[in-house]
Amino acid sequence: MDGKLRKNIKIGGLVDIVLKKDQRTGKLTRGHVKRLLTNSPNHPHGIKVMLVEGDQVGRVQQIVDEA
Repeated sequence: MDGKLRKNIKIGGLVDIVLKKDQRTGKLTRGHVKRLLTNSPNHPHGIKVMLVEGDQVGRVQQIVDEA
């Protein structure tokens, strides 16, 4: 699922994000959503979130289906 819409992202959900330092390379970091940091309903570069794992902050590129 796409990470550009805020309504698709749930607290505790598994997502792939791109950290600020990895934007040039596009390296993804996987983790669970701790907080949603973007207030608008959508964002062209992905909704900004904080992960539970290490309090890392980045923009959601993909929502991972845990099933």
